[in-house]
Amino acid sequence: MASNETEGLASAVAVFGDHASAEDAVGRLQRNGIPMQNVSIMGKDFQAVEKPLGFVLGIAHQTVEPGCLLIVDDDEDNRAMLRRYLEPKGFHVVEADDGVQALAWLAKEPCDVVLLDIMMPGVGGLEVLRRLRQTYSMTSLPVIMATARDKSRDVVEALRLGANDYLTKPFDFPVALARVQTQLSVRRANEALTRANRRMKSDLEAAAYVQQSLLPPKPLQLPGLGFAWEFSPCDELGGDLLGVVDLNAGRVALYLLDVSGHGVKAAMLAVMVNRVLAQQIGPSSSGQLTRGASWGDQLTPAEVAAHLNRTFPWNDETQQFFTLLYGILDLGTGEFRFTAAGHPGPIYLPRDGAGRHDDVPGFAIGMGDGDYQESVLVMKPGDRLYLYSDGLPDAMSAEGKGFGKDRLLAALEGSRALPLQDGVTDLFQGVQRWCRPNAPHDDISMLAIEFREATPGEISQRDRGCFKESP
Repeated sequence: MASNETEGLASAVAVFGDHASAEDAVGRLQRNGIPMQNVSIMGKDFQAVEKPLGFVLGIAHQTVEPGCLLIVDDDEDNRAMLRRYLEPKGFHVVEADDGVQALAWLAKEPCDVVLLDIMMPGVGGLEVLRRLRQTYSMTSLPVIMATARDKSRDVVEALRLGANDYLTKPFDFPVALARVQTQLSVRRANEALTRANRRMKSDLEAAAYVQQSLLPPKPLQLPGLGFAWEFSPCDELGGDLLGVVDLNAGRVALYLLDVSGHGVKAAMLAVMVNRVLAQQIGPSSSGQLTRGASWGDQLTPAEVAAHLNRTFPWNDETQQFFTLLYGILDLGTGEFRFTAAGHPGPIYLPRDGAGRHDDVPGFAIGMGDGDYQESVLVMKPGDRLYLYSDGLPDAMSAEGKGFGKDRLLAALEGSRALPLQDGVTDLFQGVQRWCRPNAPHDDISMLAIEFREATPGEISQRDRGCFKESP
């Protein structure tokens, strides 16, 4: 098969497997002069092959394994000559002398390639092709039409109906063999891609499950607080993550991070950051970090951001960074002390009064000098606080208009009478409607809390330091 016939099929193929099979695949491809680029994704080896797909998957004729060939022709001599030439090449040849017999056989038995004569009595080749394409695609059952040299209109019509290729009579048998092998190879290449896509989809689903497992349980309560959250990645995996951590001693850490980009690459960094965060903000963190004098064994929000900035510096190869909103809420005083590293500040919605955005300047993690400011707001019973990713205000309508921060605040104020989770869910549905007929182009996430008056019993439970799932 000429290389220009395979260029349009694909420019790369993914090979997943354990280390042994991956190394075998790499060795075979490199011996054929194919440059490789190795990447590790979710514990799997991924080889990007920058060559035409047909070459990579062995479309070269001498490497093709023969398959089942159905020859449909009312001329017995034509069928016999093709059989005598192709069977020694390893093909399993089946014959049909008319269209009805061919359709009946294909309804019962699998076949790799069909060689179909156009001119036949009764049900002709074009009608057989039309019926086959109602069931089989061009990739699932390649069909090569056979016609006389002066029947160009038949060839055009056959190609319009979904023929993969054609041969002219009298047959040039080496050409016939080459074209059958080409179609067989293309079919097997597509089957290999389908299997690879299924494996990749399975891997992505498993990775998405892992990412979802890092999110807080639903529903979630802590004495004196109500929680709600939504997480909607724009791809199978997202670069957003959010969390709630009970720090004991009447304090709760809240955070939402947003990694640049989308998909697997962003999700991997988000999971790594989440793990480092968990090590930093827990009350049992090791003594390797410098503590804030006024916070005992807890890092202040600014210190957490500064430590992350040192841990995840800018890398010219990955070119990734992330934004972060991190804060600590004192359940006794209602004080929420937070820092925003390149991230939108929280939306504060008092029980009585207008809501507002509380933005804090600061560089994204990996992009600045690590000097972060803090801001403080004091919550009262009935107040609500919303942490969100910029995918919400940046969500674009079909006309290219952003949802916007003003519309976001108005939507939350309009849902004030709803239960907290219902209000967040209603907002996300509104953003989805705003983007129709498209989906949001970025991950969208929100973590909301409602400050409540804790009962004496809840205060006792809070002091013991445990989350409680709502009944």
